[in-house]
This record gives sequence, C-alpha cells and structure tokens, in this order.
Amino acid sequence: MIVRQSDHTTNAVRHAPRPDQPVENEMPPVPPMNDKTRSLLMQVAVPTVVSLLWREGYRTMLMQGPKPLNPQAAKFVGPAFTVRTVPTRQDFLDDQAAGTRPNLQGQSVADIPAGAVLAVAMNGETRTAFMGDIMTTRMLVKGVAGVVLDGGVSDALAISGIPLPVFCMGSAGTPVTSHRYVIDLNVPVEMDGVSILPGDIVMGDPDGIVVIPAPLVDRIAEAAYEREQLESFVIGKVRDGAPLEGTYPPNEATLAEYEAWKAQSAG
Repeated sequence: MIVRQSDHTTNAVRHAPRPDQPVENEMPPVPPMNDKTRSLLMQVAVPTVVSLLWREGYRTMLMQGPKPLNPQAAKFVGPAFTVRTVPTRQDFLDDQAAGTRPNLQGQSVADIPAGAVLAVAMNGETRTAFMGDIMTTRMLVKGVAGVVLDGGVSDALAISGIPLPVFCMGSAGTPVTSHRYVIDLNVPVEMDGVSILPGDIVMGDPDGIVVIPAPLVDRIAEAAYEREQLESFVIGKVRDGAPLEGTYPPNEATLAEYEAWKAQSAG
C-alpha cells in the first residue's frame, strides 16, 4: 500500500520556497557513527545501556511504547535522523498542493543516510500511518539501520516480513495527513517521553529503545561491552553451580577470577 501525504501533502512552516525553486535541504547531515562503537553496541542489551546512562544522570532515555514488527529484525543501532509532526491543518495541505511546501515525508526517506535511524515523532497517534511497505523497502535498500515511530504504519503484515528493524505503536490504513503533518526534519523531537536530538544514537532491541547522547556514546559503548563480558562470565559460573552470593553481584574474589579469565581469553 502506498502511504503518502495524500495529493495534499504537507511541509515545513519555515521559509517555503517558490514553486519554481528546487527544495534545498537546510539541515546538517547526520554524522556517521564510529564503526567500533556501533559494533560494541550491537553486542550488548538495551537494559545494560540504560543502567549506565542512569548512573550518568540520564534517567528518561528509554522508550517502551514502540514495539518491533519483525521479531527477527529487532536489533539496531544508529544516529538519529528526526522527523517532527504536528496535528494536520487544511492550510498546510493546501500549501502543499500549491507547491509552496515541499513534501518532507518523502524528503525524509530521500535524505536519510545509510546507517542512520529514522525517528518519527507522532505524539502517540496510531490512527494514521507514516509509511507502508514501499517506503520501508526503499529504506532497506538504502541501508538505513532502523525506523522508530511513536505512531502507526500501514501494511504491518508485509513490513513484518522485511528484514529492516521497524518499531511502531500500531497499524492503520489512513495516510499520515489524516491526523499528522510532517513539519520539520532533523530538529529536536520528543518520542514516548524521550528527548531526541539529531545525531543522538538510537539503539533498539526487544527490551525497548534507548537514546544515547552523542557525546557519551563511545564511553557508554565501551562500558556496556565490559559489563556484559563480566555478566557472561558470571552466568557461566552460575551455570556451573556457583551460588548467587558472592557471584552476583560479584565480590572481590569473583572479580579477580574474571580478570584472570579475561586475560586468558585475550591470550
């Protein structure tokens, strides 16, 4: 199903170009993510990252509303390419039809770079769909890392078979302009109670979606990987019959065993 901003699609309230002028993307490009950091985060779980952010004072960085449509494609990491929507208005639609507003819904798919995460802020609106299977397929081909919407999609069954992580809050058969209007790209947005800045790192798995402020991501990734290495060692000890006391949380003796195990594994 084609989900578009209808024949009256919408666009940004900023300085709308004349109909005879090409639309230029004024937003800064999404910075690429460090390959090592991406690799580390792909090996750890969202709760581990959430706990580390909590220690840093970031206690409202977890989204639990959007759920993965494809359980086999439920892990992603990438910098945020944000999409802001507002309640739709007829004058917005009329301006789009007149050519004085560009189609930011389509532009978001055209502009998002490979490796980024499309983060669509819809204020929890599930009566309308931002995208369907065609837009999803296009982003898969482009190499987009994932899509997060605090709203709906159409063609949910078809999308559930596409190997692109798509997290949403429901499905709907109506186009986005029935209730929401894409007003801006690459600006700060709120999704499911979480603030997201363009370029923040968005990470999702079956436990939820966590947003990592870009300046912290390298350090958080290293610490999360180290934490999960320790937990893997602890699980092995528990599986071998060790009691929880002194093993989890690990006491000094267990930590010393872990360091020896890590050194041996590295050698």
